[in-house]
Amino acid sequence: MARMTAARAAVEILKREGVTDAFGVPGAAINPFYKALKEGGGIHHTLARHVEGASHMAEGYTRTKPGNIGVCIGTSGPAGTDMITGLYSAIGDSIPILCITGQAPTNVIHKEDFQAVDIASIAKPVTKMAVTVLEAAQVPGVFQQAFHLMRSGRPGPVLIDLPIDVQLTEIEFDPETYEPLPVYKPTATRAQIEKAITFLLESERPVIVAGGGIIGADASDLLVEFAELTQTPVIPTLMGWGTLPDDHELNAGMVGVQTSHRYGNANFLESDFVLGIGNRWANRHTGYKLDVYRQGRKFVHVDIEPTQIGKIFPPDYGVVSDAKAALELFVEVAKELKAAGRLPDRGAWVASTQERKATLLRRTHFDNVPMKPQRVYEEMNKAFGPETRYVTTIGLSQIAGAQMLHVYKPRHWINCGQAGPLGWTIPAAIGVAKADPDSPVVALSGDYDFQFLIEELAVAAQHKIPYVHVLVNNAYLGLIRQAQIGLDINFQVNLEFENINTPELGVYGVDHVKVAEGLGCKAIRVTEPDQLGAAFEQAKKLAAEYQVPVVVEAILERITNISMSRTMDISDISEFEDLATEPGHAPTSIKTLKV
Repeated sequence: MARMTAARAAVEILKREGVTDAFGVPGAAINPFYKALKEGGGIHHTLARHVEGASHMAEGYTRTKPGNIGVCIGTSGPAGTDMITGLYSAIGDSIPILCITGQAPTNVIHKEDFQAVDIASIAKPVTKMAVTVLEAAQVPGVFQQAFHLMRSGRPGPVLIDLPIDVQLTEIEFDPETYEPLPVYKPTATRAQIEKAITFLLESERPVIVAGGGIIGADASDLLVEFAELTQTPVIPTLMGWGTLPDDHELNAGMVGVQTSHRYGNANFLESDFVLGIGNRWANRHTGYKLDVYRQGRKFVHVDIEPTQIGKIFPPDYGVVSDAKAALELFVEVAKELKAAGRLPDRGAWVASTQERKATLLRRTHFDNVPMKPQRVYEEMNKAFGPETRYVTTIGLSQIAGAQMLHVYKPRHWINCGQAGPLGWTIPAAIGVAKADPDSPVVALSGDYDFQFLIEELAVAAQHKIPYVHVLVNNAYLGLIRQAQIGLDINFQVNLEFENINTPELGVYGVDHVKVAEGLGCKAIRVTEPDQLGAAFEQAKKLAAEYQVPVVVEAILERITNISMSRTMDISDISEFEDLATEPGHAPTSIKTLKV
């Protein structure tokens, strides 16, 4: 048997579990692991500027391609606590990432040693497993179990904490005979799928709610095949956006109180049966008025996590299954029903959903100066094609973007859904671009999200990771300002000030162009809507030429209220702006406006 340090054994396991990239920041308590990383070879490390940034890079990396598991590494104490937000974000969206931290020596952990904290206890609520390994001989087994847990059932993150003396201890370990543990995923039975389909057959106006679990299971093609076989319109959730192209005749639009389409909500409210697959009935999708969401329709819920069934409301029937395994059976049964002539003709129902898609549109074409954000997304639709991977987190920029941008493929809308931490976008975009350097990556931020972890732009400059970052700047916490309307306040949300170094900015404060350039990137400021298209084209060329991020900052009007419900009711969406009443009002809509 080979003899090596426990740290080296851990690195060898990472490679045999398929890890090729890691993101992190070294420190004294994790340096032995970094030594093993260097000597072991085979894993490319990207040095972050902030350890939270490293955790979001790992998230972006995982979310980009099936099978990816992002790895983030940090030292003891604050490095682990910095990564808690990334772990929370990952578990909320069922994203497997592995967080590895250093720790004080085992004999002084309990003595308030420098940067010694019980990170395993802190991380337990936001991980599938969080453990401080106290015996070096246990390191291989703990890492093997970590990958098994991350991939099995509902995917999620794991934290492994390694005291420095454990890392340095030599153990017997043979990497050549190492094998990953089998992955466990629950599988639906034929009888369960047949029963679920009876609800579909009995309905007149069914829809499928396609959640992120379908994308996580790499089952989008099966979802499209099943929908086409049964002529069932599909409502993607925010995390399931891209399971079928936006321009597919069965795409009925997104539903919700914020990131929704007018036609999506209208189509859903006309339905009489909902088949949810790989979704969790998130409150931004259902709203809090569950009686509105549920009234007049039956529900079947398919999810990989048993405790998710009935968590938000009791479905008429629940099936515990991996989305891919369930959809394979759904397709199999649907093919048999079609061959037997037992599938009803849904042509009229499908046509009605597409009629709404062509009539219930929001306006995007405005010529105002300062710009309205809607025009930015219109120009993005023109400039960035179906291969684009969009990356964003939260805020009015994300909400409006989800209402107006177009997505055509799975994993091409990469969004932190459940946690929504500001600052997520830049590091996540770096992880996405690192995972897929051949596809165009376009990040979308408001000014506050952009400023939270802005230093990570230097990481992309250092490591030659190009992408385009669209920054919509109104010098406001726009979403929070809009949320304060109901309280009749506008308090501590305005970010404007006159920058003594850039007086031409007026009250827009931070000079993002100078900051981005100071961090080694390129940046373009746009103040008029007819400049946007040329700026996006220039940004693409600069990113390709210099291999760095290129920021396109659009200076917006200070206040724009974006469509959403003030009552958390999907039947009560406030439309603050003029709606589209002629085709020229929404020139990049999926369907040309019918008047």
